[in-house]
Amino acid sequence: MSGGVGATCNDVSLVSKEAEDERPMKISSSSSPPKTNRALLNFRQLNALALIVVFSASGMVSIEDFVFLIFSFIYIYFLSKVAFPTTFPSETPIFGENNRLLGIYVLFGALIGLFLPIGYIFHGIVEGDKLGIKAASPHVFLLASQVFMEGLTFSSRFSLPIRVFVPVFYNARRVLTIVDWLRTEIGKVDEEFSGSEMRLFVGRGLAIANMVFWCFNLFGFLLPVYLPRAFKRYYGVTSAGDKVKAKD
Repeated sequence: MSGGVGATCNDVSLVSKEAEDERPMKISSSSSPPKTNRALLNFRQLNALALIVVFSASGMVSIEDFVFLIFSFIYIYFLSKVAFPTTFPSETPIFGENNRLLGIYVLFGALIGLFLPIGYIFHGIVEGDKLGIKAASPHVFLLASQVFMEGLTFSSRFSLPIRVFVPVFYNARRVLTIVDWLRTEIGKVDEEFSGSEMRLFVGRGLAIANMVFWCFNLFGFLLPVYLPRAFKRYYGVTSAGDKVKAKD
């Protein structure tokens, strides 16, 4: 998750690499996309797809969240054809592919965004905390959807702006679901709550942690750092490619 927990996580690093961005790019006059042997669905995407199916079949998510997933798929395809077509050669990752700091960042996001909330939901089934399950499920469903969509767009078929659009689009939507989650956890005092007191504190802690992390991810990284560099790289490749075509 470049800001989610997904395949584009390899694009991200908090270390400045302006020198790398300024390097001249070699543009080939070839008009055909490079061939890759990348599998259609990797292990991470299959797990995300399994979560999407389970949450959808169990009725834990609303029809609005499911429609959001379908709409994002259609809209991403539309943008990739109309607004941000793929450039050839395809754009390289913005910040490099191997970064230890990035790995820690993504692992932490997966921990508080997926693994702990999933455990919280299953524990809620045991304790009969329907309010907690209903509040936490939309966030987990949308994050799994984000991971799945990031995996689809992280290929030569999609340009860098599309890869950035996915985490920005989903992150913005999930912040709203986390706000509802936090409101529900705080409001449990005034409503009938069948869970333990420890679960009450854990639920609030998880909701607050996710609010802080994903707000930082959206407003502190994706919008001010990742998005501008992706556009700079994309339009740099596009303009250089146009010059090559003009010479030909």
